[in-house]
Amino acid sequence: MTNREVELLAIGAGPSNLALAVALEELGSAGLAENSLVIERSPGIEWQQGLLLPWAKSQVSFLKDLVTLRNPRSRFSVLNYLHAMGRLDDFINMGSFTPYRVEISDYLAWVANSLTKVRLELGRTCVAIEPGRDAGGTVTGWLTRLADGSTISSRYLVFGAGRDPYRPPVFDGVPAQRLIHSTQYRSGVSQLSAELPYRVAVIGSAQSAAEMFQAIQSDLPNSDVAWIMRSITLRSYEALNQFTNELYYPSFVDSFFEALPEGREQILQEMHRTNYSGVTPALLAELYADFYLDRLNGRQRKRIVGMTDLTGARAVDDEIALELTDRRTGAVTELRRDLVFLGTGFAREMPALVRGLAAHLGLDTITVNRRYRLNLAGPASAACYLQGVNEATHGIADSLLSVLASRAEDITRDILAHRRPAPDGAGHRAADGQLAAPRQLPRTADISIVP
Repeated sequence: MTNREVELLAIGAGPSNLALAVALEELGSAGLAENSLVIERSPGIEWQQGLLLPWAKSQVSFLKDLVTLRNPRSRFSVLNYLHAMGRLDDFINMGSFTPYRVEISDYLAWVANSLTKVRLELGRTCVAIEPGRDAGGTVTGWLTRLADGSTISSRYLVFGAGRDPYRPPVFDGVPAQRLIHSTQYRSGVSQLSAELPYRVAVIGSAQSAAEMFQAIQSDLPNSDVAWIMRSITLRSYEALNQFTNELYYPSFVDSFFEALPEGREQILQEMHRTNYSGVTPALLAELYADFYLDRLNGRQRKRIVGMTDLTGARAVDDEIALELTDRRTGAVTELRRDLVFLGTGFAREMPALVRGLAAHLGLDTITVNRRYRLNLAGPASAACYLQGVNEATHGIADSLLSVLASRAEDITRDILAHRRPAPDGAGHRAADGQLAAPRQLPRTADISIVP
């Protein structure tokens, strides 16, 4: 067993913590950036890797990158990335504010490779987080356990790994190899033969389900596909206008945080359909054109099954038997499928790692302050921050790209204000469980890829 000590550990190398790393490099002081580490469980930096489809586009302006809304002169901006890649003229000529998803993913990898102070390690899977306390019960640090048995101690901890994929309980008895969540689409499909006539069900009616349904047409072209959804049929995202789009401004976070609970609830309800439970108009048009051509040419390999509840699922030999209940008539039918693709999004509850930490801390509820710092029940000389899971207190944009830059600044400045020479007991020694002050670690500028 080995234990390392850093001052700040960030879990997850998605947009949230990459924006934090950039803010640490540009705003940090007195060695904070140099003693910060970001860990990522994947072997590479990819954005929305499960649905990193060549034709998929972002729904957010390229200017809402990791840094521009905080520091438009930053060398980490998407415009500087495009210039460095020799594609700035071509991007401008496209005349679109929304880049392709693969381009944003490549931008994030470029930023990760451009960091010179904050270290990043890939292939590091976090399995548990525990608080460290001194003899008086003060929380003085965090012990992060990795899958390889090693640990990392830190005074500051930032969780930015996102929510857990949601798998409906109805599938609890179904073999995992028969289910492919949207977060695993690319890796799951790569294991299948494009020649076989699979019988497929797609569950859900929002963007992730729509993208999988569209991709299956080329990835598994001989398949019979039933698209099952509770809604009557597909619907578009509710169109944003200049007024509602202001609710995605970073500056709106203050207004939302200060609102009464009933005010927050109204805002979230009214804004829900601008970001959830819908499909982009461009993809809707493509899908309808495909259905039209199928009818024109007499093809019947795909269909939408609307107003239908999935009320049961069981494994039968090499098949999945889906119990479908028609919401119009109450009729119950059975549909046999080989594979089920889940466009069911993410669990609403806090991620399992965060819930586990809260249990260690004795917290009945998980809340953060305006600067995203976890509210602790007792005294602490350490701090933990949560990114991207605070829609209830910080608004609908919290899980999106829109607030990345400003949130990273909020967290960085809060750490700098909170930070002081660490008292004895700010780290954690694996040998005896007692706390010890963090030590400075040597810095490497390159990404470490750990097998």
